[in-house]
Amino acid sequence: MTTVQQQETLALNGDEAVALAAKQSDVDVVAAYPITPQTIIVERFSEYVADGEVETEFVCTESEHSALTACLAASATGVRTFTATASAGLALMHEILYVTSGCRAPVVMAITNRALSAPINIHCDHSDSMAERDSSWIQLYVENSQEAYDTIIQAFRIAEHTKVLLPIMVCLDAFFLSHTLENVKTLPDKKVKDFVGTRQIPLVMGHEGKKVPFKLDPKNPITIGPLALQDYYFEHKRQQEEAMRNASGIISEINDLYSQLSGRKYGNGLTDPYFLEDADIATICVGSTAGTTKYVVDNLRSRGIKAGLLRLRTLRPLPTSDIVSALASTKAVAVMDRSHSFGGYGGPLFHEIRHVLYDTQPHPHVVNYIYGLGGRDMPQNDIQDIYIDLQKIQQNNAVENYVNFVRVRE
Repeated sequence: MTTVQQQETLALNGDEAVALAAKQSDVDVVAAYPITPQTIIVERFSEYVADGEVETEFVCTESEHSALTACLAASATGVRTFTATASAGLALMHEILYVTSGCRAPVVMAITNRALSAPINIHCDHSDSMAERDSSWIQLYVENSQEAYDTIIQAFRIAEHTKVLLPIMVCLDAFFLSHTLENVKTLPDKKVKDFVGTRQIPLVMGHEGKKVPFKLDPKNPITIGPLALQDYYFEHKRQQEEAMRNASGIISEINDLYSQLSGRKYGNGLTDPYFLEDADIATICVGSTAGTTKYVVDNLRSRGIKAGLLRLRTLRPLPTSDIVSALASTKAVAVMDRSHSFGGYGGPLFHEIRHVLYDTQPHPHVVNYIYGLGGRDMPQNDIQDIYIDLQKIQQNNAVENYVNFVRVRE
């Protein structure tokens, strides 16, 4: 077993924590374009490059589309790559997101979750990354800056694992995390570098009928991202689904290994339950709102109310069995969405959770609360009101409104 390392506590905001983790992870290529509120990440990393603290090739591109394209191309040669973006920048990458996952390029990208226009808004909601949940990128959502630091380090090992080879988004809430100073415990550079290790390149069958490394190499030519029409395209996509299934176990495994190094563990890496063993009522959310919700749960528990919280750390791959087991005792569940699927009867997280629980017997009442769009605050009183609604649903065994909007002018 690895010994927990001594660590230095630094005052960092979430963006700075991400940049430091990427620096310590021995990244070969960073290609990036600035966009609020992500800019601090690539700005700080460029300072590491300018000061000679890393040997990374830093590529300043003319757009986010080009930034991800450059990372994809670099990753295809077998090197470790990183980028970061938010909101419209992620939307501009949309085409290349699918190309990157289809080429099985294990790019790691930090997403500082920000609302999409119009109207123009630079603050937090999850509409940007939720819109990309079917792009075959692993999606991890963090609660605080400490977890942002830890998760970036883990992400390189997950993405580059030879049973996975898929890109990863590590999502942190704009301004609530990206620009807010926190105490972050940081590991020594060498310990992080050793933990992440060297990228391992699997062998594939080459054009000449011999096993060659799966990377672009003039000495062993292969084709990556070829034309594949109806005769082969389907099989490529099926392999991506298998990689996603493999990723669940790898995420949990690396979460465990990292806890031995750092002393920090985030549930089983997929879900992070809080007081759910005997909970009658529970909320589900992703991101920083979980921290405030835990405080509310503590207050409710002190009054004898069996309340709980399920924080989803991993949205893709969706941890279906963990969700079912975590909510086994609940009678009423509120899914909290910081984005909305317009015309789709609730938010995207609500769709996912309700679908997972549909066949459970008996299954709890599942209701949806859309909150915090464009960065609107979600104070403790509003979260407590959700639990009061859940108590009423449990008592009456009936739901009045399945989709609810919190703190909005109607």
